Amino acid sequence: MNSPAADRARYDRATAHLDAPLAVVDLDAFDANADDLVRRAGGKPVRVASKSVRCRALLERVLARPGFAGVMSYTLAESLWLARSGFEDVLLAYPSADRGGFAELASDPKLAAAVTVVIDDPAQLELVDRARDGGTQEVRVCLELDTALQLFGGRVRVGARRSPLREPAQLAALARTVAARPGFRVVGLMGYEGHVAGVGDALAGRPLRSRAIRLMQGAARKELAARRAEAVRAVRAVVPDLEFVNGGGTGSVQQTAAEDAVTEIAAGSGLYVPRLFDNYTSFRGRPAALFAQPVVRRPGVGVVTVLGGGYPASGAAGPDRLPVPYLPQGLRYDPQEGAGEVQTPLLGSPADDLLIGDRVWFRHAKAGELCERFDALHLVEGDRVTATVPTYRGEGRTFL
Repeated sequence: MNSPAADRARYDRATAHLDAPLAVVDLDAFDANADDLVRRAGGKPVRVASKSVRCRALLERVLARPGFAGVMSYTLAESLWLARSGFEDVLLAYPSADRGGFAELASDPKLAAAVTVVIDDPAQLELVDRARDGGTQEVRVCLELDTALQLFGGRVRVGARRSPLREPAQLAALARTVAARPGFRVVGLMGYEGHVAGVGDALAGRPLRSRAIRLMQGAARKELAARRAEAVRAVRAVVPDLEFVNGGGTGSVQQTAAEDAVTEIAAGSGLYVPRLFDNYTSFRGRPAALFAQPVVRRPGVGVVTVLGGGYPASGAAGPDRLPVPYLPQGLRYDPQEGAGEVQTPLLGSPADDLLIGDRVWFRHAKAGELCERFDALHLVEGDRVTATVPTYRGEGRTFL
């Protein structure tokens, strides 16, 4: 692995012919991260979370590698677009109210065979049926399990508020409802343990909180493994030919893969390794996705101003949602201004070595959201850009 200074020199050389702002993906790091996900999955296939990639060319690249199979999508419109583009196994992991999309899905045999939609409520089946518009294709459905950890009799909840289906009996009941309803078939079960996979357990300067997170995650993994196994048994009693059980996330790949009940792992952010994954003890990845902003002002000693940069990530607002100035190392935000919409001042001694037109390289807080800001990714190998590929945005596809 190169030093940060060597990486900065490579990226600067590779993109010297391009104007910033721009975004790059380091393919050596991307491929190494893909190999690490496969290694941690221990032989179980990895389904790529498209919201963490948002670039068809890179989805195709990773799915061509051994150990990867299928896409986990985030909207129905995206799912249909990917299926029409040749992706043959697309799991829509979030419920949809896209009536036009459901009409299209129910009327096209190719799309119906390629796309699976998640449900956690009989009302979602009603919505699909009302939207069919004469379409008779069988809709493949996946049931979602609530993975949250509940403590003190349910008075304390740790985890995302997603599915209302918590108990195995609830999932089995919905599976029976689907089985009794013409036009639908249960093919899978999924559960995303975001409080384990998406929460770092080694927070810099916060040892007590880090220990508390590790204790919570250990308890959550144990509780969920037992409950998920029971849920799978309950659903298989109704649907013996269940095709898949999906679980995981980049931060918990090896732990989730160790569960016998799970047949495949979901991951995507681990390909780009954004800054939120710096605080994990379970794995170490290589930053692969970066963006560069040009220096446009030098307001004084120890200060430069770059163009743009105010690209916060989704989630609860806080400093951890901001991109981080990465290269050269040692730059920081002005606390009075932060990351700005049109310009961003940066403080620190490295500023004195930067000239007008030089680049500052940033890492986004999350993975695929970076692609909502750029219409192209420049793919870097060594110190050369070997290809430039469109993001979803670059293809005119802004699904959310």
